Amino acid sequence: MEKIRIGVIGGSGIYDLDALQERQKLQLQTPFGDPSDAYIIGKLDGVSVAFLARHGQGHVIAPAALNSRANIWGFKQLGVEYLISLSACGSLREDIHPGDIVIPDQIFDRTHGRPLTFFGDGIVVHISLAEPFCPYLSGMLYQAVAATGHRVHKGGNFVVIQGPRFSTKVESKVFRQWGMDIIGMTAIPEANLAREAEMSYAAIAHVTDYDVWHETEEPVTVEMVVQTLLRNAEVAKQAVINAVALLADAPPSPQNDALRDAIITDPAHIPAASRQKLALLLNKYLPPA
Repeated sequence: MEKIRIGVIGGSGIYDLDALQERQKLQLQTPFGDPSDAYIIGKLDGVSVAFLARHGQGHVIAPAALNSRANIWGFKQLGVEYLISLSACGSLREDIHPGDIVIPDQIFDRTHGRPLTFFGDGIVVHISLAEPFCPYLSGMLYQAVAATGHRVHKGGNFVVIQGPRFSTKVESKVFRQWGMDIIGMTAIPEANLAREAEMSYAAIAHVTDYDVWHETEEPVTVEMVVQTLLRNAEVAKQAVINAVALLADAPPSPQNDALRDAIITDPAHIPAASRQKLALLLNKYLPPA
């Protein structure tokens, strides 16, 4: 199979990319178990793209139950260098309205108990995540959304909570005091894992509500989220088409050497089983066994 350089992971309300041509479904196996669903492989204007429904068809997997390691590993197996995340979020700012789109540039992690790394079992890696979203890809996504004519915000602090429940009012107010701009449930550990996999990762975050802090708006509900997502679905899909066109001749991912200085374990002490399991990530950096 030819290398597929662009991947798209669709969140709530986006379970397919209708514009994909020459489509095929591919069920991948990974060292970390099964991904959320089959990858849909196809072309957009001749450019190969891989799509995965983050929560599975029918939205059957909760945020904390996602096997993000398998999802990201599958994209890596396919050769993906640029991974576009489509994500629902709530607004924590008056000037970011429901229906707007945000291209965030920072993450604040409030999750717990989620596997955050591919590594362990005798190998220690300290990845840099100072800029959790690839600036180059984020810039492409901002252009792609702006070209649709839709209202889009460049940059923003994205607080990621455990879920599946929505926030309490006091939590929402504290996040605002901390300087958070939007709130969601899935960008962690995807951002960590994509960086370990040396992919560019960035998000098109669709604002569905004002969370629960806004005194003159109704608290967020599933019905509210779904209605806004349905209105924005076509914008999201057009933005992906625009982004793929912008990335068609992109250079190698700026993150393609993210592991170079991150592996701290002496290669001589890496267990053979761990080395074999993680060969897809490690072979370019380790001397022959």
